[in-house]
Amino acid sequence: MGKINAIITGVGGYVPDYVLDNEELSRMVDTSDEWITTRVGIKERRILKEEGLGTSYLARKAAKQLIQKTGVDPDTIDALIVATTTPDYKFPSTASIVLGKLGLKNAFAYDLEAACCGFMYALSTACSFVESGRCKKVIVIGADKMSSLVDYQDRQTCVLFGDGAAAVLVEASEDGELGMQDMFFRTDGKGLPFLHMKAGGSVCPASHFTVDHHLHYLYQEGRSVFRYAVTDMSNDVLEIMKRNDLSAGDVDWVVPHEANLRIIEAVAKRAELPMDKVAINIQHYGNTSAATIPLALWDYESKLKKGDNVIFTAFGAGFVHGASFFKWAYDGADAVTRK
Repeated sequence: MGKINAIITGVGGYVPDYVLDNEELSRMVDTSDEWITTRVGIKERRILKEEGLGTSYLARKAAKQLIQKTGVDPDTIDALIVATTTPDYKFPSTASIVLGKLGLKNAFAYDLEAACCGFMYALSTACSFVESGRCKKVIVIGADKMSSLVDYQDRQTCVLFGDGAAAVLVEASEDGELGMQDMFFRTDGKGLPFLHMKAGGSVCPASHFTVDHHLHYLYQEGRSVFRYAVTDMSNDVLEIMKRNDLSAGDVDWVVPHEANLRIIEAVAKRAELPMDKVAINIQHYGNTSAATIPLALWDYESKLKKGDNVIFTAFGAGFVHGASFFKWAYDGADAVTRK
């Protein structure tokens, strides 16, 4: 038996029906379509508005579509990992809720929190499970209900975020030419002052004071985050290319975290990659945190071909960042339609 490699064999996704566009936002806060589009490239975002529904709902819908598209037997799934910063509850894990709703009988499940890098980190973990032989099939979901953390009176942040989820199936393969090839991840710990939620954790538990002072919303110093994101994502992509002897011409797709169109453009420019090789859907969904990379795969699946060199890259609170290199394992155009 040859070396076991981990490959992605399918993608499923889900975004809520409700569309919050820039025009509607401009009636809620002092902003405009021109201001938002010029600075971040977002035209609209999806919002989960229904009462009583959280991240597990988004994740379950994405995973259910994945299972239907791939035809995988749910009883053969060994593990399910949900990457999220917006769990339904502090405990139990959102993954356990999703697993229960899907009726997976032979799998274990847990959440992984690495902010906007969550999906990429969880995918690497799933690949390690598969490559070690401990698991044969793992579902990895990136899901976030970012609207639950957003202060819609803060025009600097409320324009950025949306809700959504997407999932991939990771399986074992003996074809070493396909699947996970390399990863380069780092955490530098500088990010706390620049991107965080001030209350709700063990340092500052919820109280009347924290609620009254709006401390349970996302806080971001945009300029600092922008600068670090451009530098780290660019360097990480270049490092992956260098380590794997990839020229710009060898890269078929870069799938970046969708946080800001100007960040994405700057990363592509520094790596000397044309924008037509970059998967971009930020204009439709905004920043869905851990869901951005798999949602881009979902949207671009039909364009991906077997053997394509695909680089993922992301940057998030912490600061966490990195890049990973996959050889795509199937022709996306042949995949079952997501409709």
